[in-house]
Amino acid sequence: MPSLITPILLAIHIMLAVALIGVVLLQRSEGGLGGLGGGGMSGFMTTRGSANLLTKTTRWLAGIFMATSLVLAWLAAQNSAPRPVIISEPPPIDAPAVPTQDQGDTATTPPSASPPTQVETGPGTAPSEPTVPTNQ
Repeated sequence: MPSLITPILLAIHIMLAVALIGVVLLQRSEGGLGGLGGGGMSGFMTTRGSANLLTKTTRWLAGIFMATSLVLAWLAAQNSAPRPVIISEPPPIDAPAVPTQDQGDTATTPPSASPPTQVETGPGTAPSEPTVPTNQ
């Protein structure tokens, strides 16, 4: 259900933003900086100025715009899955494929002529478990 509500609410939100921009641009300027320190009390704060249709329309559009912003933010938070900061388990790593001679891979080096040498140990000298090097 939120997947259907979100695009509709987003379209309404965009239309509200465009309408709010248009209504604000249609209003008469009361002095520099939007009436902050240049226009005096002649327009915006008087009874006649506050009853102006454009002012009331701006208030309603701004209120609805803020409401749709909050609802869209809430919907986005509900639809997003939380991601853990610390991964408890590392993802499985697949071993890389080892090319063989019968695959016809010419980029591999040819096998050496002599077989690898093996060190023979006497009976009982092989360690029963791996040892940690101590010279590091």
